[in-house]
This record gives sequence, C-alpha cells and structure tokens, in this order.
Amino acid sequence: MGVFLKEKRWLVYAILAAASWGIWGILTKFISGDINPFATHFMFTVGALFTLPLVLRNCKIKEANVKGISLGIGASILAVIGNVSIYQSFNMGGQAAVIIPLTNLYPLITIVIALLIFKEKLNWINGLGIFIVIPAILLLSGQSSFFDGSDVFYKNIEFQVWLIFAILTLFLFGIFSALQKVISNYLSTGWAYLSFVVSSVLVSVCFFAFGLIDFNFSEKTFWLGSSAGFLDGLGVLSIYWAYQVKGKASKVSSIAAALQQVFTVILAIVFLDEMLSLDASIGIFLAILGAYLLSFETTKTS
Repeated sequence: MGVFLKEKRWLVYAILAAASWGIWGILTKFISGDINPFATHFMFTVGALFTLPLVLRNCKIKEANVKGISLGIGASILAVIGNVSIYQSFNMGGQAAVIIPLTNLYPLITIVIALLIFKEKLNWINGLGIFIVIPAILLLSGQSSFFDGSDVFYKNIEFQVWLIFAILTLFLFGIFSALQKVISNYLSTGWAYLSFVVSSVLVSVCFFAFGLIDFNFSEKTFWLGSSAGFLDGLGVLSIYWAYQVKGKASKVSSIAAALQQVFTVILAIVFLDEMLSLDASIGIFLAILGAYLLSFETTKTS
C-alpha cells in the first residue's frame, strides 16, 4: 500500500481536490442566491487566506521566479473571472439544466490542451477512462434532463447573454487547469498557490474599489462563503500538488472533476436527505471506474 501511495501520489492529491470541491459543492447550496457574484468572490477570498499557512513556510525567496509568478497570477485571474461568470450566469436567469452540465465539462478543454500542446501520452486504457468519466460528470451534475429530457436542454440553450457567461466559465476553467501544469514547471507548490491567492485578493480589491461588492449578507452567509472559499482553495492547492509529483493534466483534471461530483452527491444524500437517483447511481459507478482506468499506467519493460 505504501509503495502504491508513493507511486500514485498525484492520484491521492487529485482525490483530495475532488473531496474538497465536493464538500464545497454542498456548502454553496446554503449560500443565498441573492448574493451577487462579487460578494461571493470576496467571501471565497477570505476563506482562501486561511489556507496560506499550509504553504507559506515553503515559499523560499530564492525559489521565486518572476516569470512563473506572473504566469501564476495571470492564470489565476482567469479562474477568478470564471468563478464570477458562473454566478453571473445564474443571476441573469440562466438555466441550471444547461449551466451545470456545460461548465462541469471543463476537463475537455484541459484534455485538448494537454494532448495537442503539452503532447501528453495516454494509453488506450486511459483513453477509455476519459470516455467513461465525461458521461459520469453529466449524470452526476444533478440535471437528468440532459439525458431523459434533451428537449428541455436544447430549448434552454437558445442564445442568451447568460449562456455567454456559462461558455466563458467552461473555457476559463479548462484553460486554468491546464496552465496550472505549466506553472508547476516554474514554481514550487507554495509559490504557485500563493500566486493564486494573491490574484484573488487583487481582484477582490478591484471589486471593492469599484463598489461592486454588496455587503448586505448575514454573518451566517459570510462564514459559509468563507468556508467554501477555504475548500475551494484547498482543491486548487491539491491540484498543484498533483502536478508537482508529475501528474498529467489530462488525468488529474478528469479524475478531480468526476470524483468531485461523486463526493457532492454522497454528501447530499447523507446530510441533506436527498434521494439517490438512477442517474446518480450510474454516474457514481462510471466516475469511479473511469478514475481507476485513468490511474492505470503500463509497466515499461527493458
């Protein structure tokens, strides 16, 4: 078991990211839908600040790389814009039946970048894993109309402004996930994640300066939002850890996205008394199977 964990540390970190984001998914259900996207980002930023003790001691000045830090901040701003965009999409009347499945498919963007630009190599078993986790993500999105009522999906996907924000989120999340792999080549995990938090703070300051943050929310909402931000940050940090131990972007992003939905569904059943649907049951099975296939690596023989 110890040997497996040593060889598959990237998988352990990908699962940790999935668990963090899965719990994050539950907490966001309790945040009032009346909170504007800018206030949501502010609360997430506060929560992310509490994750800094996990990395600050590893941020040695001599390891700082200006190019890497600049890339890290720039890429992180893309992720922040993506977070704001998805909440803006909902606030503009966007349909969950479209937004949730669409944005959850961001690993497709990461996979394309990883295969075409990074030249990552996957064996046929890994390829099969990708084809399995994609429908798993859709099934676990909680919007079964994507499958058994596709007319609802296509009716709601008519061109509207909120759809632009949803598509923007899809691409920004996918690009950010891929750029995390690039950033890990220039920076230690500590500096890479610190760049993420710094960018989040800078954007929050800009939102505040322009009067975009509506502070009319309860103390309970603030702490829920901050807790969600802590978990979101821990998820991002875990992905950096996975990349630092040579995890492939195409594998890490797919496994994290698929298993995130599994954790959210299971936690919703346990703590929110939600029922386990047939779609979710199949999705959980496919997500776990797909993650296993993606973790498979052929043994090189001399």
